[in-house]
Amino acid sequence: MLVLATLGFAINFWAWALLSPLGPRFKELLQLSSSEQALLVAVPVIVGSLGRIPVGALTDRFGGRVMFPLVSAATIVPVLFLGLFGQDSLALLIIGGFFLGIGGTAFAVGVPFVNAWFPPERRGLAVGVFGAGMGGTAISALTTVKLVVGLGPTTPFLITAVALAVYAVVAWLLLRDAPGRRAPTELFLRRLVTTTRLPITWQAAILYAVAFGGYVAFSVYLPAYLKTAYGLTQADASNRMAGFVLVAVLMRPVGGWLSDRLGSLRVLAAVYALVAVFAFVQSFTPALFVLGTIAFLTMAAALGAGSGATFALVAEVTPPAKVGSVTGVVGAAGGLGGFVPPLVMGAVYTWTGGYGLGLALLAIVSAATLLFTLTVVRSGSRRRAAAATAVEEPSR
Repeated sequence: MLVLATLGFAINFWAWALLSPLGPRFKELLQLSSSEQALLVAVPVIVGSLGRIPVGALTDRFGGRVMFPLVSAATIVPVLFLGLFGQDSLALLIIGGFFLGIGGTAFAVGVPFVNAWFPPERRGLAVGVFGAGMGGTAISALTTVKLVVGLGPTTPFLITAVALAVYAVVAWLLLRDAPGRRAPTELFLRRLVTTTRLPITWQAAILYAVAFGGYVAFSVYLPAYLKTAYGLTQADASNRMAGFVLVAVLMRPVGGWLSDRLGSLRVLAAVYALVAVFAFVQSFTPALFVLGTIAFLTMAAALGAGSGATFALVAEVTPPAKVGSVTGVVGAAGGLGGFVPPLVMGAVYTWTGGYGLGLALLAIVSAATLLFTLTVVRSGSRRRAAAATAVEEPSR
């Protein structure tokens, strides 16, 4: 079940990220501004992020057995629209990108589905392994531009649509929800209100907005950044972005595994400290070889580990029946965290002619999140642990 869920997450994220590697191409063909290019690649991110809230709640209700094939099948429609009709204007690209965001909601299906199959002491690693499916963006980065250049602009979209269709059928036939899964009986809005009242929901949302949001922002905007700041070709920039994504993907299960053993808060504190330091270093636009490469790869490793550690924290403290709803809100925050930075970077470049200020802002945000982790989140974790101990004592 973990393998099937991870595969579905990867394929849906592959579809979700199709527009990002083509951003520079559309900028040249349609004569887009930097802000328009940033908007183009950010639209699927925000839709996929906000869509995780209802999809997470629906997964609590109907289970991953139903939701995984449903989301995968629904994503085929915008993929085919973009491949066959939607590349002639910015308006059509934005319309297609809006519905392409459906693919990004697969994350809110997989976390509660996987979480239910594993005992608490193994959930950090299991959810981290599932999270490695975000490597679907690397598939897109490595193949999309090459397929467009070699076989035409419709090719990557047609291939992705076929992959989604095959997975939807396989998921419908083979996926099974964990034994003993209980569907909540509360209405959607009531569950959503209850979920938002849980302190862990908002604490994890802030943590994930920076960790996964930073990853998403780099994965969609890094090709444009590298091409503009360092003069790389589109293909070279996309390959380097794929390397960034690969490191982050490999570190996500590592972050979950370390959280199972060292504690998620320690891992998260290290993550935000590293991002703050190396974002500050990169704000000076050092030579790409060697210091710039070290900065980007270190941030990739930290952001990947932080994404895994955040959901290890969620798995530790969230009631099982609410994992999907909490995941939806937290996942939405992560996607929204990825929506804002590309727009900021585009605006910063327009205003200043460089990206240094944008990266300096990332360093400041990471430092603030480190402080938040060491104070508010740590204090909340101690209160929850004390409450759990108080509940256990009378039963003894």
